[in-house]
Amino acid sequence: MVPMYGASGSRGSHDFGYHRSMPGTIAQSKELDANDLLLFARVIEAGSFSRAAERLGLPKSTLSRRIAALETLLGEKLMQRSTRRLAITDFGEAVLDHARRLTEETEATLALAQHRQAKPQGTLRVSLPPNLLDIDHEGVIATFVERHPQVRLELDLSPRRVDLLAERFDLALRAATALPDDSTLVARRLVDLPVGLFASPVYLKCRGQPATPEALLQHRALHLLGSQGKAGVWSLHKAKRVWQGLPAGPVAANSMALLRNLAVQGLGIAALTLRDATTAVQQKQLQRVLPAWSLPAVTLWCVTPGRRLLPARTRAFLAVLQELLGVAR
Repeated sequence: MVPMYGASGSRGSHDFGYHRSMPGTIAQSKELDANDLLLFARVIEAGSFSRAAERLGLPKSTLSRRIAALETLLGEKLMQRSTRRLAITDFGEAVLDHARRLTEETEATLALAQHRQAKPQGTLRVSLPPNLLDIDHEGVIATFVERHPQVRLELDLSPRRVDLLAERFDLALRAATALPDDSTLVARRLVDLPVGLFASPVYLKCRGQPATPEALLQHRALHLLGSQGKAGVWSLHKAKRVWQGLPAGPVAANSMALLRNLAVQGLGIAALTLRDATTAVQQKQLQRVLPAWSLPAVTLWCVTPGRRLLPARTRAFLAVLQELLGVAR
């Protein structure tokens, strides 16, 4: 959270502490108040004046007045307002780039201070995949909360690729087969999860056990949807042999847990991580299909903004992840 100071310089909820211009004097002084740029970025981030005012602890009228003063000073509209939505103007987009860089520098300064703190504290915003329960067998969340009671976790479970900087996330956990491609981010490999095909004994008794990958085209598949909402082609490999195909199926979902449960119920064959399927296999609810063939492993990545210093709370969360998942730093 960016620190805020009152107009008098005392800590409060009306200002960001860069300049101490009194409300209503911006146009007269012709000085650009950096705080107003930060407020503008927060409004765009929140999507409305009401939500931004609530997050900042400011009256909506004050926030609206500050943005209006900024527009007057700059001589152009930053956004078009209506009762339903805000639409940023072309000029506003250009100004937003500067406002976000200012926000990043502000947060980097806070990160420097927090880096020096002995104990992690504050709010940690984490973006997680929707199938968190499939990944968190080791109890990462519970362990972190027990160890660091001064940190408040805000967890956002979504398959979408969030904008860490614009949406103010401290880190994101993502399951993918390839390294996230973004030079503004730092991606740390946490663990590789082998993947295989699984189906229930009841399904296989009824439909038969496929003897070759080609035979999968005669079976029902339960497909995992990617971040773009599309089912990926199955790519099976055995030594130097590779087979690719997309069997038809009755269900596609963005939750591996749901696909596992549907496979247990006999609806089809699902591609699951071996870790996720272990319990069901031990209970004889699932069995491996084409065990000599495997699919590309799913890698769990921890992605953070490309800063040199991370806040103590972020470093503490990373430490718990690395400890419980047992990977190199």
